[in-house]
Amino acid sequence: MANREVGVGAHGYVGENDQMVRAHIATLRGAPAGAPPRHPTVRQVTGRLTRHPTVPSEHDRAGLKDVLTRCPELDTAAAHVRDFGEILSDRQGAGLPAWIDAVDASPLRGLTRFALHLLRDLDAVIAGLTLQWSSASIEGAVNRIKRIKR
Repeated sequence: MANREVGVGAHGYVGENDQMVRAHIATLRGAPAGAPPRHPTVRQVTGRLTRHPTVPSEHDRAGLKDVLTRCPELDTAAAHVRDFGEILSDRQGAGLPAWIDAVDASPLRGLTRFALHLLRDLDAVIAGLTLQWSSASIEGAVNRIKRIKR
């Protein structure tokens, strides 16, 4: 075993690895008292926006509400995303053109582009959101065959 000097003096940690010291120091490095809470990451915010409203915990709802009050554009986007989620989950294809018009009137470029791309094949999208027939089982079989072929 080799001596490892920590700091300036000859006294230091002697051991094979320093994982125990690092773990102990990590517990000491907590946030100082009175420090503001960390901002949520982009992934956390988008996850909170796109989850079903009944799934998030109370902590997630409070965090999302805090973010939405600080950013009006994100609040508008969240409202559009919730409306689109309702159209999808309740299979309300007839409401899609009104949703596209509402999004097109908003200044949100990314969401507006998505909505306008839906117009390219609007009849098929509405049919997929309203009709009871689905090609999901066929798509699953095709994907299984492709996987086997690979």
